[in-house]
Amino acid sequence: MGLILFLLFLATPLIEIAVFIKIGGLIGLWPTIVIVIATAALGAGLWRHQGLAVMAEAQAALNRGELPVSQVMDGAFLLVAGALLLTPGFVTDTFGFLLFVPAFRHVLARYVFARMRKSGRVHVHTSGGSFGGGPGRVPNGTPGRGPVIEGEATDLDDDPR
Repeated sequence: MGLILFLLFLATPLIEIAVFIKIGGLIGLWPTIVIVIATAALGAGLWRHQGLAVMAEAQAALNRGELPVSQVMDGAFLLVAGALLLTPGFVTDTFGFLLFVPAFRHVLARYVFARMRKSGRVHVHTSGGSFGGGPGRVPNGTPGRGPVIEGEATDLDDDPR
């Protein structure tokens, strides 16, 4: 994973420089600079708008007693989108704008969750402790009959109604 990140950080500026040169050669220096500034401004506006909407959705989920898992993932992807759009470049802007599309974020989130589940490095934290070792494990680490799901139960026999 470290090598992949190193290559990504090395390749990104080189690719951006090549694209800048190509686009600058086609449309000129000043239009290229204006486009870079405009995409940063547009990205900041989109980031603020969608970020506030995701925060409101997360608050609504918490008020309903639900865990805002999808909203947290959306927030993480929007954070990356904002960073990509504030980074000067056409390639980073393209990926940044893609992260503002909810359908793309949901497909990416499913992929990320599938990779996390497959890796076996998923941990479920509850108020009583944490369960590690991946899906289908019980607190002592032995295989269980399925994933551990946190929840609350009410005994209806004790209900005074």
